[in-house]
Amino acid sequence: MFCGGSEEPVRACVHQSWPTMVSPSDVLPKVVEGENEAAPRRAKWWYVTFHNVTAMVGAGVLSLPYAMAHLGWGPGIVALLVAWMITLYTLRLLIEMHECVPGVRFDRYRDLGVHALGPRLGIWVVVPQQLIVQVGCDVVYMVTGGNCLQKFAQIVSPNSTPLHQSYWICIFGSSQFLLSQLRDLNSVTAISLAAAVMSLSYSTISWAACLAKGPVAGVSYAYSTAGTAADAAFRVCGALGQVAFAFAGHGVVLEIQATIPSTPTKPSKMPMWKGTVAAYLVTAACYFPVAFIGYWAFGQGVSDNVLVALERPPWLVAAANMMVVVHVLGSYQVYAMPIFESIETILTTKFRVPRGVLLRLVARSTYVALTLFVAVTFPFFGDLLGFFGGFGFTPTSFFLPCILWLKIKKPRRFSASWFANWGCIVVGVLLMLVSTIGGLRSIIQDASTFKFYS
Repeated sequence: MFCGGSEEPVRACVHQSWPTMVSPSDVLPKVVEGENEAAPRRAKWWYVTFHNVTAMVGAGVLSLPYAMAHLGWGPGIVALLVAWMITLYTLRLLIEMHECVPGVRFDRYRDLGVHALGPRLGIWVVVPQQLIVQVGCDVVYMVTGGNCLQKFAQIVSPNSTPLHQSYWICIFGSSQFLLSQLRDLNSVTAISLAAAVMSLSYSTISWAACLAKGPVAGVSYAYSTAGTAADAAFRVCGALGQVAFAFAGHGVVLEIQATIPSTPTKPSKMPMWKGTVAAYLVTAACYFPVAFIGYWAFGQGVSDNVLVALERPPWLVAAANMMVVVHVLGSYQVYAMPIFESIETILTTKFRVPRGVLLRLVARSTYVALTLFVAVTFPFFGDLLGFFGGFGFTPTSFFLPCILWLKIKKPRRFSASWFANWGCIVVGVLLMLVSTIGGLRSIIQDASTFKFYS
């Protein structure tokens, strides 16, 4: 076996006298209040559940009725079910590979990539994709938080002077400057729990309000005839990307598993898998009713954010929008914390920047400011979901875990495992290509008529 493209680092990790299993990431120490050690691993399986729910159920669920409108009943139901099953399977692969070398824990996606593909190829394949997922999620959550704050204000105070969407995104982003100063994932556990509860709550409100509203007058489930046949094809491609975006938790799953204690008799994969299955059941309870009932109520005319389309009862819709705000507050941090750790590790080890409060304040605030700038510049909710879902989320969620599994485990050719993984790879690559093209085209079209920073 080898680690980081070489057999020696793993031997060193296994034969040194640490009381617990270690991670290749420990070679570059995490920045934790002046210590060179990682935060203690003390998470329970239910921590995994709400971290995964927070990471996955978010902006994507609100666009699923919109995706259904472009896919139709049959293809839409199939796409959601297949995506749910494939991504649960690939999560299982990542969980199993977390401790695939005795005595070593691959606490980061990049560590696992380096182990499987070597120090150069592993970094260049995994790190860019993971960054796209994490940064893409944070940008979309900025837009989502601003949109829902705007909708909340319009309902609560309909006679007040309206503010442009960009201002609401900035108001939401200002809160992330404060939350980003929390230390690590363990520090945002309470926020993550609140976010997970909120996600289930506003998803329930969304489909229940759609069910109570019933089909709108003149509802149609036919495919939209607006534009050319090419326009319709690109809309379908973008819708597939929105489905892919909805299953986005893989980019941080190993970081979540890294918070769980592990021993040879009680490996971390057992509570991790238990928590992940629970999270996926919650995900199904959120996704499928919202997608199907939202589409049933509004048909092809549904908005790309189903909460925006709902108007009554106003107090309930306002509450649901504020729940989304609370949820994306936590979701932003779940995806940002691994990036914060990487930035601070690079600055302290390669550039000799002193550790401390000043480093955290400057580095993290700079990242929040950059994601806020992109969100204000390109506030196209549905288009961003399609583009990031295809370009970044599909590789990390649908086929990259399968590639790593084939490389590390080397299942027998033409076995069930071999067919399952190659099938996921083929589906994932096709989904990545078509959804990226569809999402990018939609962004270009909307940007051509959008008045920036107005």
